[in-house]
Amino acid sequence: MKMWSGRFTKELDSTINDFNSSLSFDHVMYHEDIQGSIAHATMLGKCGIIPQEDTDKIIEGLKGILSDLDSGALQFDFTAEDIHMFVEQVLTERIGDAGKRLHTARSRNDQVALDTKMYLKKQTDLIYDEVHKLLDVIIAKAKENLYSVMPGYTHLQVAQPVTFAHHLMAYAQMFARDLDRLNDCYDRMNYSPLGSCALAGTSYPTDREFVAQQLGFAGVTQNSMDGVSDRDYCVELAAAISLIMTHLSRLSEEVVLWCSSEFKFIELDDAFATGSSIMPQKKNPDITELIRGKTGRVNGDLVTLLTMLKGLPLAYNKDMQEDKEAIFDSIETVKVCLGACTPMLDTMTVKPENMRAAAAKGFINATDCADYLTKKGVPFREAYKLTGQLVRLCIESGLTLETLPLEKYREFSDIFEEDLFTAIDLQTCVDQRKVIGGPAPVAVTAQIAEMEQRIIKLDENHKH
Repeated sequence: MKMWSGRFTKELDSTINDFNSSLSFDHVMYHEDIQGSIAHATMLGKCGIIPQEDTDKIIEGLKGILSDLDSGALQFDFTAEDIHMFVEQVLTERIGDAGKRLHTARSRNDQVALDTKMYLKKQTDLIYDEVHKLLDVIIAKAKENLYSVMPGYTHLQVAQPVTFAHHLMAYAQMFARDLDRLNDCYDRMNYSPLGSCALAGTSYPTDREFVAQQLGFAGVTQNSMDGVSDRDYCVELAAAISLIMTHLSRLSEEVVLWCSSEFKFIELDDAFATGSSIMPQKKNPDITELIRGKTGRVNGDLVTLLTMLKGLPLAYNKDMQEDKEAIFDSIETVKVCLGACTPMLDTMTVKPENMRAAAAKGFINATDCADYLTKKGVPFREAYKLTGQLVRLCIESGLTLETLPLEKYREFSDIFEEDLFTAIDLQTCVDQRKVIGGPAPVAVTAQIAEMEQRIIKLDENHKH
């Protein structure tokens, strides 16, 4: 019989019980549920709301349940409605009437909000650590490739010369912002809703701040209706995860391109690629393709949460039970994707000679040729037009800007001198871009140093 069955004359239909139950997915919060209950029971005894003897029995009983669940000595009864009811039923069976006093001055509405926040705080820390590991690998690879010249692209067309280090550090910026967002998510969810009860608080003389402190929260929520009905923290974490997955997906698409025979910029380690069932020569980047695919799944979880909340009146509604499967799925998906991507990048082989060869083919130094003229007094638009004509001549002649003879340049303008070939040398093109954020080795070295300091500050903000 349900603990709330006093009002009812019939047992809940078995089909509806299964439909109503959330234990199949919220059982993962059993640690948080028991920890929250221990803190709540401690407060009830401290405030004299229940006898200290009952508090002691409750705490001892809860610790026993936690130990038995951890060891497997106690199995979940999936006919129970949710993790809260399961723990309370087992507790009452074990210690008798004292267990029935645990729920004094508490509702499942504030209890589930507490458990969810505690669980998401822990998971946010785990995701932060995984993003951090990926960022460390990206920075290490960038340090190894400061002079690995490669084409930079716009519209997936060869545009200007950069370095592999510069390209990787663009992703470092993305993942550093992800760390910052995770810190923000954590800070905003770090307020305890326990004590809000069903929606209107309680007439018992509870000490909400004491419970919050016991559970490691920064403080308590300031409105009891918001305390039980707020799920912004689920949406915000899901949004942060969607951005992490988006960044992983963009990086994955580049890896797919880079390891293709058309690019050959990198080679994946055999442990992080798969073969074909019929084509023995194939080495497929399946990990990155799966990450791309799973990004849509996580984005769907975010839309689920936003849609679930958009029409809900205050305060608690059963719709909110839909929050957990969506956010839990997002969490597990991003963790497994990060866990696969990091060692894949760490073990890949970079092929700088192929990158440089690709950069030499695509008139990637055309902008530098135009800049050469501009620096000698030619208006930029005129320099742009002249360089475009030179590129067309090279294409027609099967040459490149580097191999086109000087006399051909001088047919277009007598401003061209021998120093042109230094100006349009690929390494020079990269080295001259020393502006903050540019691809020159000296600029990328500064980017890396700034990023390492930024990560130190992010880690300091992450210490809770």
